[in-house]
Amino acid sequence: MQIETPPSEKPYEKPEGERRGLVIVNTGDGKGKSTAAFGLALRAHGRGKAVKIFQFMKVPTARFGEHRMFEQIGIPIEGLGDGFSWKSQDLERSAQLARDGWERARATILAGEHFLVVLDEITYPLIYGWLPLDGVVQTLRERPGHVHVCLTGRRCPPEIVELADTVTEMTLVKHAFKAGIPAQRGIED
Repeated sequence: MQIETPPSEKPYEKPEGERRGLVIVNTGDGKGKSTAAFGLALRAHGRGKAVKIFQFMKVPTARFGEHRMFEQIGIPIEGLGDGFSWKSQDLERSAQLARDGWERARATILAGEHFLVVLDEITYPLIYGWLPLDGVVQTLRERPGHVHVCLTGRRCPPEIVELADTVTEMTLVKHAFKAGIPAQRGIED
């Protein structure tokens, strides 16, 4: 590691543009995409802003750590799927759940009642062909100007990356799972 001198001047100019709703994408093969989106949700909620989280791959009855905490503090989180595709007994049902869930998420975005809408793991139903990419892109373009939308998941379609205001790609450097260490409650769920 090389020691650096802390900057003595602000390293950027203050933007002069208008404040507006952003499209934010957390993608890549590294860990932390959903966690970063949940951090945004907590930040917005802490400022008294209305937040709604839709999880496209989690079942409606999921009770992971984030579900328990968001329930306690009053952030609505809704599972729209039926879990990992390799565990599904009926992929057409999974596709239909994604389509039905998208209609709820789309209506929430367009209603303009939420400051932030999180579309967690939406890239999977998109890349599986379960959701029409054009409809998602159109909704992001037509959303009310004050609504922020955060999308997560691996292999985000380039059309959404192009449209987004902020894109972060999480890069996998090392993961305990590849060393044979199982998922840890409170870290991965």
